[in-house]
Amino acid sequence: MCALDIEEQAEVEPAFHRTPSARMAVARMRTGVLDGAEDELAEEVPVALEYNGVSHAVMLATPADLEEFALGFSLSEGIVASSAEFYGVEIGFGAAGITAHIDVATAAFMRLKERRRSLAGRTGCGLCGADSLAQVIRPLPFLAPTRALSGAAIRRAVAQVRQQQPLNRLTGATHAALWCGRDGAPRAAFEDVGRHNALDKLIGGLHLEGADLQDGFVLITSRASVEMVQKAATVGIAALVAISAPTALAARTAQDCGLTLVAFARGDDFVAYAHGANIAMDKA
Repeated sequence: MCALDIEEQAEVEPAFHRTPSARMAVARMRTGVLDGAEDELAEEVPVALEYNGVSHAVMLATPADLEEFALGFSLSEGIVASSAEFYGVEIGFGAAGITAHIDVATAAFMRLKERRRSLAGRTGCGLCGADSLAQVIRPLPFLAPTRALSGAAIRRAVAQVRQQQPLNRLTGATHAALWCGRDGAPRAAFEDVGRHNALDKLIGGLHLEGADLQDGFVLITSRASVEMVQKAATVGIAALVAISAPTALAARTAQDCGLTLVAFARGDDFVAYAHGANIAMDKA
């Protein structure tokens, strides 16, 4: 377990840096009448990820669960080989955004320097700023077949997903990533304006809790892109279920690395795009 500390600064910083949403005045048209009203909007804040004092990436993210985000990003991008190489993070709030000052093992930092990879994040951007094709399609471990996925579990998870999205109910602008047990019941959920960020937060949260990543599956409310498959596979998650569509590259990548990929999971229906034989249907 790593020490996670919040760096408190003496000066007063804008409140939007610390809250996941903000209330704003709007003009709303209803039944032909334009009236003044208020609406709740999801915040989107630049978050700089700094490793051992060196800036590595800037992502636009929801300013919540940032410790989990820092750890999850570090693991899912292969910056640290395990949480043991992640020594801690301090979150600094500034006028221009947020900085996650991450302390990692020397070996991890040396690997990071060798990669010389620089990302510039935008909402839903994927691998923005990767400077070579080899960095986009990276080697993945081959996963053992999942023992935690069934048709009944998928249906139960999908039926409960809205209950796990309070920020999205408030703003309508965020994605969610859920960790579901073998029975399909959600055990953990994280939201963010970026689908990759939501998954990274979930991965970080699971590692902090010491969860058994072979004993459940991930449900995401977004499409299943290749980056989502890569992030899941990199940390050893063997089953990914998406509410929306997959890409062809995501399906091929899942097939190659042994990840069970399910998409269009809506109501009682879903489509298995990779390793569908791993899904137990006897409890459906």
